[in-house]
Amino acid sequence: MEMKAENNLTELELPVMKNGKMTKEKTRIVPITADLIIDRENVRLQAVNNLPPVDVNQSVYKIGPHDRLLITVWEHPELNDPGSEKIMPELAGKVVDDDGNLYYPYVGNIYLAGKTVSEARTLLTNELSKYFKKVKLDLRVLSFQSHRAAVVGEVKTPGIQAMTETPMTVAEAISRAGGVSADADMSNVALARDGKLYKIDVQALYEKGSSTQNLLLKDGDVLNIPDRKDNKVMMIGEVGKQQALQINKGRLSLSQALAEAYGVDFNSSRPGEIYVIRPGDMNPEIFQLNAESPDAMILADQFNLQAHDTVFVGTAGVTQWSRVLNQILPSSFTSVMSRAAFMGM
Repeated sequence: MEMKAENNLTELELPVMKNGKMTKEKTRIVPITADLIIDRENVRLQAVNNLPPVDVNQSVYKIGPHDRLLITVWEHPELNDPGSEKIMPELAGKVVDDDGNLYYPYVGNIYLAGKTVSEARTLLTNELSKYFKKVKLDLRVLSFQSHRAAVVGEVKTPGIQAMTETPMTVAEAISRAGGVSADADMSNVALARDGKLYKIDVQALYEKGSSTQNLLLKDGDVLNIPDRKDNKVMMIGEVGKQQALQINKGRLSLSQALAEAYGVDFNSSRPGEIYVIRPGDMNPEIFQLNAESPDAMILADQFNLQAHDTVFVGTAGVTQWSRVLNQILPSSFTSVMSRAAFMGM
């Protein structure tokens, strides 16, 4: 294999998505430089910070349909659940209907959806005060049913998590789901909210204390923890061992990948032709590292690879010629020629 390029463009035309339509064009080969790494790091940081804004109202529970409320009016037992009967916990209290209304004696239907427990308590107290003097009323939520979030993917017990008076964060939702499995990719957790998809780096939350990633969940959110089995990088060309490398904890730099593939064979390779081929989502990219100077490995260490990348190390011309001879000439003759070349004959 040999990477052929003209005017820093690929030899082949590749499928590309542009303006919502598929087309084909040659892809530009981009040198890996300090400017490139700085630009891409700024883009990454912008994406990390491009999370949904924090809604302070999410920190306070709002009553909604299907919530079961326990209302106690002191000194008026006739308004409470009959004390002489044993009521099962799941049947105690009163349920907010689909329209957000709650029926209560004397008051009739009262709309409580979207109100906090404190607001609902005040509203009911005011309404009952029209019929009774010095009303002392207590209200609490027995069963939280109106606000839910789904936790799916690589967790031990995926399913629906009900939100309570304690705000539910990303970390708490994962904990409630039994924690993640051994194959979870914590650096690429996806949050689906209001028709949009957000990437959350939970690994950074656990390892670096990045609290910005620990979002408060809201009703209807879907948290998906993907697996990392498919997060691999292919190492081909003049490396010590051609193989597929696993990306662990969301990070694998180009220098780490080359090292894990037992390095670059400088006897048979072209150090100036180390390519990272990235298929993307119908948006292919190709990067080239010129490693003829050892300090280029600093750039390689700062260039992070992504899942499905292919790292290709070009073959030196003399190595290609030697391999051709090995294929068309007898091995004994090739051995003699090699010895002659070594002895300067």
